[in-house]
Amino acid sequence: MDPVVWFWLSVIVLAGMLFLPVSNLIWVVSVRRAQRRMNHPLSDNDLSGQKKRARFVSFFLCLVFSFLFCLNTIGMPHHG
Repeated sequence: MDPVVWFWLSVIVLAGMLFLPVSNLIWVVSVRRAQRRMNHPLSDNDLSGQKKRARFVSFFLCLVFSFLFCLNTIGMPHHG
C-alpha cells in the first residue's frame, strides 16, 4: 500500500475511533457547567444544542490530534 494512503487512512481511522468518546466527554462537561451556571437542569432543546456543539468541536479536535499523533508515530510519508 502506498505510504501516503496508509498515513491518511491511519489518521481517519484514529479520528473516527476517538470521535464518540471525545464528543461524549465534551458534552458531559459542557452540560454540567451549564447546569451549574443556571442552577437548574437543562431542557431537551438545550441538551440537543450542547450535543451538536460538542460534536462540532470534537470533530476538529479529533482530526488535529489524530494527524499529530500519526505524524509523530508513523512520520510524514515522502513521495518518490
